[in-house]
Amino acid sequence: MDQRTDFLTLSTRDLDAARRFYRDGLGWTPLLDVPGEIVFFQVGFGSVLGFFDAAKFADDLGTGEQPVSGVTLAHNVDSADAVRAVAARAAAAGALVLKEPQEAAFGGFHAHVADPNGVVWEIAYNPGWSVDADGTVRLSTVD
Repeated sequence: MDQRTDFLTLSTRDLDAARRFYRDGLGWTPLLDVPGEIVFFQVGFGSVLGFFDAAKFADDLGTGEQPVSGVTLAHNVDSADAVRAVAARAAAAGALVLKEPQEAAFGGFHAHVADPNGVVWEIAYNPGWSVDADGTVRLSTVD
């Protein structure tokens, strides 16, 4: 198996709320939208984020039950001011601000917000994070 993730699909209790938040509130363009089932957004080079109706998700797994998993998604930006701006836009779109924009332990600046279904996003400015032209991610500590 190649070391990569092509799709990240999250179970959601309210697909319509997820759609409104990401499409209408944040201005994302759906890649594929199947009402009552799933909506996909391209979120990077070859990467897709999907929100799958919880009942349909459980049916697809064949377990009849929705698994429980702690997940935090991250969105990196280029400055502390950008963290503030993205957190404010998310809040205006209906996100619950879990952690106000502030200095982060990793040496940068960040905030945490939860979408209408409780999906937690970290919005971060991390000066130790970069992506090379070939897509290689570089992480280093900031003193």
